[in-house]
Amino acid sequence: MRLDVILRVVTKFILPFMMVFAIYVQFHGDYSAGGGFQAGVIAAATVILYALIYGLTAAKRIVTATMVEAMIPLGVLIYAGVGVVGWLTGSNFLDYSHLAHDQVHGQEWGVFLVEAGVFVTVSATMVAIFYAFAGRGRR
Repeated sequence: MRLDVILRVVTKFILPFMMVFAIYVQFHGDYSAGGGFQAGVIAAATVILYALIYGLTAAKRIVTATMVEAMIPLGVLIYAGVGVVGWLTGSNFLDYSHLAHDQVHGQEWGVFLVEAGVFVTVSATMVAIFYAFAGRGRR
């Protein structure tokens, strides 16, 4: 890939837009199609595209395997933590109504936090799967 200058330049140009689109899908998921899963896949595709063009070692310098391994359970903890907060406030698991000063804002914060947990876990899992397959046979 060292000689593919056009691919490298176009990739460097498009990667920030891909990440911004992932963030847009994440934040706009409450109101239209999208959410944590879709945004996580787009963010992971950004890292995977970078690894395909610039190499696996370059991608692992930016998004380390340790970071990816830490992000997978972190997203699950965010998701479960929102549910546990519901229990601690005397409600059902994943009942968001007590997360803010009124029910409407509590629902908004609850959905946002759950979707953030899904985003973190999905993006990290996709990158971890890519790292596992891309690194096969390398010593």
